[in-house]
Amino acid sequence: QLQLVESGGGLVQAGDSLRLSCTASGRTFGSYAMAWFRQAPGKDNEFVSAITDIGDYSYYADSVKDRFTISRDNAKNTLALQMNALKPEDTAVYYCVPSRRGSYYPGRSDSDYGPWGQGIQVTVSS
Repeated sequence: QLQLVESGGGLVQAGDSLRLSCTASGRTFGSYAMAWFRQAPGKDNEFVSAITDIGDYSYYADSVKDRFTISRDNAKNTLALQMNALKPEDTAVYYCVPSRRGSYYPGRSDSDYGPWGQGIQVTVSS
């Protein structure tokens, strides 16, 4: 089972950029489709982006498309989310999570991903 640790969050101003990283333990990281979700205060988990196990396809929520870029380096067991042109509505706790179906990309439902870690806070001020 993968253990994942997110890093790179913080407090930025609207229009700034941040790069989130997720480091996985274990030798099977490359066998999992991966996703980023986020949760704003008082709201449900929201799908942000996902990438296939070998990184050949990526998927984005409409709210972040053309601003965020997901990537992975299976040799280094890392997943990244480059976030540009940040907006106050991007403020949330961000989670990197593996697909519960291994290499299969299951879509955008949070119930199809896990286990969930502690996440990392991103705060965008206006």
